[in-house]
Amino acid sequence: MEMYELYAIRYAESEQRRRRENFMHPVPEPPDGVMPMEYFVWAAVGKGRTILIDTGVDAKILTERGSEFIRCPTDGLWRLKIDPGEIDTVITTHLHWDHAGNIEKFPKARFHLQKREIEHVTGPCMSNSFLKRPFDTDQVCTFIRMLHEDRVVLHDGEAEIAPGITVHRTGGHTPGLQCVRVMTRRGWVVVASDVLHYYANYELNTPFSVAVDVTEYMEALSLVYRLAESPEHVIAGHDPAVSRMYPAVSPQLEGIAVRLDVTPRPRNEAEKISG
Repeated sequence: MEMYELYAIRYAESEQRRRRENFMHPVPEPPDGVMPMEYFVWAAVGKGRTILIDTGVDAKILTERGSEFIRCPTDGLWRLKIDPGEIDTVITTHLHWDHAGNIEKFPKARFHLQKREIEHVTGPCMSNSFLKRPFDTDQVCTFIRMLHEDRVVLHDGEAEIAPGITVHRTGGHTPGLQCVRVMTRRGWVVVASDVLHYYANYELNTPFSVAVDVTEYMEALSLVYRLAESPEHVIAGHDPAVSRMYPAVSPQLEGIAVRLDVTPRPRNEAEKISG
């Protein structure tokens, strides 16, 4: 089976985010304590081909939504010597605003998405201001246009994207949310994306604050850990611990990109480094 190098590319952060923003009730103490969030895209590289997982968002939308933009995700790709214009396969885990932007920067790509996600963002619930809040209208319209242009591949559940890379619909956070399982030199790694914003969501058995189906959300947490080689093979979608547990690709890429296909340092050691 083909194996991939796997990278997390950091493009934004929210340093003053509060714990109460990251959990449903009961909120772990102290509820108003600071619990920063980081934003990533992920790249699986094998045999001269890059499969990108999510595309991030531009500075305008991100700052309007209250977070701090660091760099365009494509800048991180270039620093890894990956040309965004040559990427032909993108897996979009879901269509929330911070995962589905920058589409124009990937002109050759086809985008893999769950059928349930398209149904959700074009369905009647989008007339509800609360339910549509995590989506950007222009991004959604771009995906609908690409669907008509045969640039979107829709999946219904589990699917193989390439040898050694599979997607799995989880739902919960959004109806069509999917995680990505990647074969690496250390075994099966699962990019959880927003199935698992923080490792604490799983460890405290408390969902993230945004979920359309809490029952599916809790089942999804269990699924990503079953799919992974071990708990150390699960990659949380927004947890700053990822940037500290895994080594930078090179000294020049410190704070920009880390390798996920190597054994991480223990979480408690990473937390000491960050503290």
